[in-house]
Amino acid sequence: MPSTGLLLVAAAALWGAVAGASLPRAAYRFSVPSGEPWRERCPGGHPVRGWIGRGRCGQCTTNSATTSAGNPAATPAGGSAAASAGHPAAASVGEPAATSAGAPAATPVGNSAVTPAGHPAATPAGDPAATPAGAPDAPPAADPAAASARAPAAPPVADPATTPARPHANYGPRTLPAAAATALVCAALAAVTGGRPELAVWLLLAPVGVLLAVVDFRVRRLPDVLTLPLAGAVLALLGLAALVPGHAGHWPTALYGALALGGGYFVLFLVNPAGMGFGDVKLALGAGAVLGWYGWPVVLLGTFAGFLFGALYGGALVVVRRAGRKTAIAFGPFLIAGAFAGVLIGAYGT
Repeated sequence: MPSTGLLLVAAAALWGAVAGASLPRAAYRFSVPSGEPWRERCPGGHPVRGWIGRGRCGQCTTNSATTSAGNPAATPAGGSAAASAGHPAAASVGEPAATSAGAPAATPVGNSAVTPAGHPAATPAGDPAATPAGAPDAPPAADPAAASARAPAAPPVADPATTPARPHANYGPRTLPAAAATALVCAALAAVTGGRPELAVWLLLAPVGVLLAVVDFRVRRLPDVLTLPLAGAVLALLGLAALVPGHAGHWPTALYGALALGGGYFVLFLVNPAGMGFGDVKLALGAGAVLGWYGWPVVLLGTFAGFLFGALYGGALVVVRRAGRKTAIAFGPFLIAGAFAGVLIGAYGT
């Protein structure tokens, strides 16, 4: 490949990487079941502004960092807190507290008490001898049960099954895979199309195709706000490319291809609505226009490739027992993959 071609492929790959890195936020907001409004908040409840950019919430990132920096070290579950520096250690539950320096030691229950120098010795426990006159009565022995009852209760242990998880700062698809996939698609299109005018159209449409494939794969939904404008944009952009010298396609065939493929998918939808969604019908309009640019053989080839990819994926799911024979799958990604394969073959053959 000449150096000019390499520069073109590199520039296309760079464009794809930048465009793909801006898709996660839109993919997150569009990835909702049919009938539900687009997401307006991150998993942590903060507003998500705009549609283009990384899937990352700055407020969640700030809150997580603040919480991690401000929390004291947790004590072991069920254990007592460690004593502060300079304070005496806490006594064990049920044991008498240690005396300070210079104070008489506590007398064990049932043993003879040792009194300070100059005082008469106390009689052993149970000795009938009377206490010396004027001496105060000995305090009653500590009751272990009562001491245990007066001890502070251990802090409750958090149950991970009921404790709510802290929201993550990242949401939606990861940025690196989206950027890498879009860069590869754009580089492949540039490699086979060369410097022809329609390459600009393919590079503009590639990020939208990746976005639609991701959303449909996640929630089995193809948003009308993307599929219907896409069909009109394809025909309009290819009409402009047809006015530039050096193009290798035919705009009327692109229009007929959009009508033919859209009509064919509409018939499949009427025959089996459970197996073919109406979003696929709308997406087929844009795919038919892209394939029709290079002629009817490419329309047939791209259509067949889409069904082949879908059948292989469904068969693989059945083999690994992750789906049954009647399990519905998202067909949009395979329709887009078939159109991509058809464009590559059509551009290479012209």
